Amino acid sequence: MKKILFIFFLFSISTVFSQNFTRQDTLRGSITPQRIWWDLTYYHLDISVNPENQSIEGSNTINYRVLHPNDEIQIDLQDPLKINKVIQDGKELNFRSEGYSHFIKLKKKQKNGQIKSIKVFYEGKPKVAVRPPWDGGITWTKDSNGNHFIASSNQGIGASIWWPNKDHMYDEVDSMLISVNVPKNLTNVSNGRLRSVEDYGETKTFHWFVSNPINNYGVNINIGDYVMFSEIYDGEKGDLDMIYYVLRDNLERAKTQFKDAIKMMQAFEFWFGPYPFYEDSFKIVEVPYLGMEHQSSITYGNKYMKGYLGRDLSRTGWGLKFDYIIIHEAGHEWFANNITYKDIADMWVHESFTTYSENLYLDYHYGKEAASEYVIGTRSSIANRSPIIGKYGVNKRGSDLYSKGANILHTLRQITANDEKWRSILRGLNKEFYHQTVTTKQIENYILNRIGVKIGNDGDVNRFFDQYLRDSRIPVFEYTIDCSDIKNNCKMGYEWGNVVENFKMPIEVIIDGENIFLFADDKMKWLEIDYKNHIYKNTMKSPVKINDNYYVFSRKY
Repeated sequence: MKKILFIFFLFSISTVFSQNFTRQDTLRGSITPQRIWWDLTYYHLDISVNPENQSIEGSNTINYRVLHPNDEIQIDLQDPLKINKVIQDGKELNFRSEGYSHFIKLKKKQKNGQIKSIKVFYEGKPKVAVRPPWDGGITWTKDSNGNHFIASSNQGIGASIWWPNKDHMYDEVDSMLISVNVPKNLTNVSNGRLRSVEDYGETKTFHWFVSNPINNYGVNINIGDYVMFSEIYDGEKGDLDMIYYVLRDNLERAKTQFKDAIKMMQAFEFWFGPYPFYEDSFKIVEVPYLGMEHQSSITYGNKYMKGYLGRDLSRTGWGLKFDYIIIHEAGHEWFANNITYKDIADMWVHESFTTYSENLYLDYHYGKEAASEYVIGTRSSIANRSPIIGKYGVNKRGSDLYSKGANILHTLRQITANDEKWRSILRGLNKEFYHQTVTTKQIENYILNRIGVKIGNDGDVNRFFDQYLRDSRIPVFEYTIDCSDIKNNCKMGYEWGNVVENFKMPIEVIIDGENIFLFADDKMKWLEIDYKNHIYKNTMKSPVKINDNYYVFSRKY
């Protein structure tokens, strides 16, 4: 494991040197020497939130296992928040800062296998979210009754925007206690299960415990005048508590709208396997922004509408059959929270699979044709201007992660040509990489080793992903019809254009009304076609149609 992390560190650093990024980008996005030597085991985030002056103060106790000796540890906390002091073994430690990366000097080098801890005290007014969840931070607002309504959202910008932590995705903490003190008339909802509430008269502290590994951007606080209702889902691993926290005035609306949650769980346990966090329950929490995939406490702000704020992203009608935020954010429990990227460059692992989960939800409840129409309908939002995979080691995501990624996965389903095998691959991913952080290579190798079809020339099975993830171009199925033979036959010449070298992929085409599977590559092939007549001989009208379920273009020449 240490060797793998060291190789990943070297790869991250070498990638950074070849790009125009800042020192801060490198400190945030790479596995630095001050991160690689220790493994997170436990956090206790213990804070007070003051809504009146929009401030936070408190501490984070960080437990870790020493992987190899070192005496300097990196903790991140972003301005304008400030670290007041750091304590280990009862002694205050010195630290230096570069931007929002803080390098804490330990009293001495620590030994392999030791379990150690530091306690970081901090305070200040965290960045206010400008356009949550995309431009994250803390949202401070009030509900219609004048009560404070507060929430965190921080993917991309980093969890260190509001609490001190090891702000890199490769290392998930094994478990966590989240203690949040708020004014007495408010409730805080965080991840995991509520252990206890301490009443101090004017304030209350809510203690939430997460018993499963959790990524740092999945940690959240949600503060408001909440009421709660719940139900039990009879799932693959037994009874699952499904708990909902909503604003007081929205209780009855939520009881109707959140019926999609049970339907979601039925579909996703079928396609992806058991919900990954039975021990921590499943929660939906209303927030003053659109929503996010915080582990075991997904957040909801879709205004109790079907679709995406009342819109069908596919323009087919199918997108109004479900509440987009409930389905999409819950899909992240499998792809983001269970299977988590090591580097945000591989963010497609989260967003592509989860956008595809909308399609699978429709497949389960409305059938395969509805699902296909939906995912194909989302293609209008695809730009194809830059690759899906971003830059490694600098906290840089790629492009077209959502609809394009979903259509890539839908194409793979067609290539697999066996729905039960495809389902076993999706379930297998969640079993193989259960509660793990992963790279794109791990995901693509798992899929291609089990798909049953070789994609690529000369034994190179990675050409499919090279094309769709590392190149922005979409393959073009190019063909020509030659009916010059005096016999009652024609020939079709075909090849792939707009592709990486040695690209090869099976494709289903309909020729003169007959479905035919072809293996096309980037070199011309010819196929004899027996036509009943030659009505296409002297016209540009084509007798060839590509199965729309494949995300490719076609061109007759």
